[in-house]
Amino acid sequence: MDTIIRASDAAELLSLVPALAGFTPVRSLVLLPFHGTRAPGVLRMDLPPGDDAVCDYVDEVLDLLAQVRGCDAIAVVVYSDEDAIHTRDGLVLPHALLIDHLLGSAHDVGFHIIEGLCVLPSGWSDYLEQEPVLHPLGEIPRVPDLPGVDVSADQRTGTELPPADLAARQRVGMALRDLDAVLERLRCGGAQLGSEENPQAIGAAVMLDDIPAFAEMLLEGDDDPPPFACAALLWCLHRPALRDAVLVQWASDHATGMRAFDAQLGHARRGDPTPADVGDIFLGRAGDPDPARLRRALEVARYAVACAPRDLRPDVLASAGWLSWALGRSTHADAYLRMSQQIDPEHGLTGLLLRVLESALLPTWLMERGERLATQVGR
Repeated sequence: MDTIIRASDAAELLSLVPALAGFTPVRSLVLLPFHGTRAPGVLRMDLPPGDDAVCDYVDEVLDLLAQVRGCDAIAVVVYSDEDAIHTRDGLVLPHALLIDHLLGSAHDVGFHIIEGLCVLPSGWSDYLEQEPVLHPLGEIPRVPDLPGVDVSADQRTGTELPPADLAARQRVGMALRDLDAVLERLRCGGAQLGSEENPQAIGAAVMLDDIPAFAEMLLEGDDDPPPFACAALLWCLHRPALRDAVLVQWASDHATGMRAFDAQLGHARRGDPTPADVGDIFLGRAGDPDPARLRRALEVARYAVACAPRDLRPDVLASAGWLSWALGRSTHADAYLRMSQQIDPEHGLTGLLLRVLESALLPTWLMERGERLATQVGR
């Protein structure tokens, strides 16, 4: 069932943007795409650095709106560090040229314009007013109390990796060494494992006999997987075929993960084509992932990054980037992918996802699912 919260005026609408976004945007252009009187969420973009590329920027915004099925109206909110300028001719709002071009272009292609607002250090105002007035920030009502909303956070909050001290990284490093030794023995014609092998490494190797079950176990365990579970995950994510199957499973369920794993093995061994429905999940074209499941997978991946040796980090960072993209956290995805790119500029999945972000492509499930939170605006 949807939760309906209503905004009867501009100030109330401004109070709902953090509730819909889950944070308070900074230096951002926020779009509320409406279908009738309801907006199921928000789209956020960084503000352009200047007015030189306004036309290209507006084209990107319109391309983004085109992905929202059923959108027939928009509200726009600018969050700026700049303040309004008082002149003899009246108040000049920051980014006025951009918003004028954006709203005019959106209207020309058929969107009804509901609001054009800005939140500045000294107040808030309305781009649609012929003579804008600066209203006190205190007029904006308190953000509704909703699960997962942290008004003290902005769009970049949470991109920092979780803490992992030297001891934790060393334990994972030794686990990787012992796991590799066991797997190498097993690859060498079924040689018998001796007492010199670490029993925990043998146990980790046994877990890798059923990777879908292992991937599911990680979602049900502690926030910080133990060293050998972390090592086994790093081993999987370092292999693109296994990594992609794990990501598909985390975005779906155990049964789909088994199909994805079998499909990847079939492709590797016989060149079998990947089933379209499995591939479409990875590409964000199908499915309706459980956000809580994706958030849990992301926390597991983030901890694995913090513990991983440098040469294995790009694989896990790219996985964290994909999970963030799947959750609609493009800013977080970009942060993880830039970290990966700094280590390995040629990393395949990293480059692919950066191109996806640059094209402002979003998973279809973000636009098509029945949202749990909607805003209804009555004028």
